[in-house]
Amino acid sequence: MSFRSDFKRDKIYDEMDKNHHTSAGGVFSKLLSIALFLAIGFSAGSIYSTFSNKLSVHSEQPNIPTSSNNTLIASSTPIVKGENSGVVVASLSNVVAKTADSVVEITEYSTARTYFNSSYTAEGNGSGVIISTDGYILTNNHVISGAEKITVRLRNGEEYEAELIGKDSKTDIAIIKIEATNLTPATIGDSSKTLVGDFVLAIGNPLGKLGGTVTYGYVSALERELDIDGSTKNLMQVDAAVNPGNSGGGLFNINGELIGIVNAKSTGSNVEGLGFAIPINDVHSVIEDILTHGYATNRPFLGVSLSNSAYSSRNSYGSIWDYFYQQTQYGAAVESVLEDSPAEKAGIQKGDIIISIDGKVISSASEVTAEVSEHEVGEEIEIGLIRDNRTKTVKVTLEEYKGQ
Repeated sequence: MSFRSDFKRDKIYDEMDKNHHTSAGGVFSKLLSIALFLAIGFSAGSIYSTFSNKLSVHSEQPNIPTSSNNTLIASSTPIVKGENSGVVVASLSNVVAKTADSVVEITEYSTARTYFNSSYTAEGNGSGVIISTDGYILTNNHVISGAEKITVRLRNGEEYEAELIGKDSKTDIAIIKIEATNLTPATIGDSSKTLVGDFVLAIGNPLGKLGGTVTYGYVSALERELDIDGSTKNLMQVDAAVNPGNSGGGLFNINGELIGIVNAKSTGSNVEGLGFAIPINDVHSVIEDILTHGYATNRPFLGVSLSNSAYSSRNSYGSIWDYFYQQTQYGAAVESVLEDSPAEKAGIQKGDIIISIDGKVISSASEVTAEVSEHEVGEEIEIGLIRDNRTKTVKVTLEEYKGQ
């Protein structure tokens, strides 16, 4: 339907002037007719336009996302755009296909003792990422720390016993090796190019039973400074689901490149979506050191095994209630001293309680580790001890840790 659009208000009045005998009722009738005519015309035009648009939308071919060379990426939804790749993909299955075979399940076994001093075999679980075709695997130090036996299960179900190549507690990185060939190593990415809001996948072994689990999300923050096991780390924060057992697993970008090693999560009844990973660029040199030397170079070394101390002090007010409420536990108990270590050379003995380093009060074993790591190899530190209920001060020259 068409209609004229050149009606003007002045034309209407001209027509009225020509007909001097036109009554008020006649004028009103003409105006009403014109208004009705225009309304019908506009309505018809709107209906036609809407119908035409609908036809246009339904008649178009769907826009299938492709890569820069026009090859099909995927065909399902949802559509996600990688920040760095500039590629629109409609499924993550191609990323998973590229990365999943490089992630393994790790089980570590160690001997533990009960309260009654009987022993049993304790089992821990984690994840790892294959970094070479001949069996070198990257994981967290805390996944394999203290292990007497380590086993690895590949995605295809094959299991191997692994050898510890080296570890570094400061970066929480370790490398193990299995005797296998033709494995699928991860493609190492550049974590420095990662931006907040980038899409990521975490692949690992949550709960130690669900190997190969893929979770996804976004990078929530970069360079989060967190204290973990007495060592401050700058970590990448993600909202991809991370659970116990994911430690040591891979964090991959939309291109299927390894940009981080999952190593921590924040727990609590009111906590959701707080996972953390070590940026891969931060540990390049550590990985090279371990592969070359079996340990991370330039790490200061004290040479003691520690536990939190039960030693306490109290303000004496002559009341039994004061005893329970005013006492303060502090210090780190020396469980063992390595032979020919800096600690042994300085005279530190099993049973000593370390209460200070360079005048700073020590309240836990992790604080000793943190304080030592802040120094350089060859530096001298002053350690305050309690031995046989008497205080003692020794000077220790830190040496380089060589994987003892």
